Amino acid sequence: MTYELILIGLVCICFFLVIDLRLSYKKNRQKQEQLIEVLENVLLGKKNDYSCSQDTEMSHVYHLLSKIEYNCQLLLEQAYVEKEGIKYMISNLSHQLKTPLSNIKLYESLLNDDSLSLKNRARFQTKLKKQIDILEWILCSIIQCTRLEEGAIDFEAQMLPVNHTVTLAIENVLLKASQKNIDIITEDEFEGILLFHNIKWTREVFINLLENAIKYSPYNSIIKVTCEKRDHYTRISVVDEGIGIRKEEYNKIFHRFYRSKDVENADGFGIGLYLCRLILEKENGNITVSSKYGRGSTFSVYLLNHVP
Repeated sequence: MTYELILIGLVCICFFLVIDLRLSYKKNRQKQEQLIEVLENVLLGKKNDYSCSQDTEMSHVYHLLSKIEYNCQLLLEQAYVEKEGIKYMISNLSHQLKTPLSNIKLYESLLNDDSLSLKNRARFQTKLKKQIDILEWILCSIIQCTRLEEGAIDFEAQMLPVNHTVTLAIENVLLKASQKNIDIITEDEFEGILLFHNIKWTREVFINLLENAIKYSPYNSIIKVTCEKRDHYTRISVVDEGIGIRKEEYNKIFHRFYRSKDVENADGFGIGLYLCRLILEKENGNITVSSKYGRGSTFSVYLLNHVP
C-alpha cells in the first residue's frame, strides 16, 4: 500500500511537471511572438503598446525596446528636418544667385558687341565686375555660415579691447557713410574695456550692423555706437535713424535668407544678420534688436566680461 501511494504520488508529480512544462513552453512561445511583433513594429515605424506586460523581466525588455523606438523616431525626425532644411537652403540659394548670374550673362552679351562705344564698354565692365563681386560675396558668406554651423572653423576668442575692434569696423564703413553724409558717433565708455571675443569675426559683426544702418538710414542722419557695461555682459549698441523694423519681424531677421517686404527691393541677401548670430554664439554672446517702426532701430551685441 505504501509503495502504491508513493507510485501514485510520483505519477501525480510527473503529471503536474508535464503540465507546467507545457504551460511554460506556451508562455515562452507567447513571449517570443510578442517580442517578434514588437520588433517588427519598430522596424516598420509602427507604434507599440508597452503597458501590456506584467512580467518583470519582460517589462524591462519592453522598456529597452521603447527607448530604442523613441531614438529611432527621433533620428527619423532629425533626418526629415535636415532634409527640409537642405531643400529650403538650395531653393533660397538658387533664388539669391539668380539675379547676379542673369546680370553677368547680360553684361557679357553686351560686351561681345563690337559696335559698343568705349564709354559704354567701360560702364558695362564696371557693372559686370560689381555683379561678380556680389556673387563672390554671397558664396563666401554662405561658406562661412556653413563652416561656423558645422564647427569646421578654428574659432579662438580671448579677452581683448573691444574699442579696437569697433574702431576697425567703423573705419571699414566710413566711405559709405560719407556718401550719404551720415555721421557715426561713438562714446568714451569703450576705453579700457576688455571683452571675450575674436577680433576678426566680431569686427565682421559690427561691419554688418553698421552697413545695414547706413543702407536703411536717410541722408544727413546720425548713427550712434554706445557701450554699457553690466555684471556679466557688456552691451554694445548700433543706433540708427532709419526705416525701422516691425515688431513681428524681430526674430525672423536673424534667420538665414530672410528679408522683410519693406526692404525686398533694396540690395541685400538676408545672410548678414544670420552670420552675426552664428559668430556671437561661438563667443557665448548674443544679439537683439528693438525698433520704433519708421523711426530707427537699435541692434545690441552682448559680449562676455570674462572668459567662460
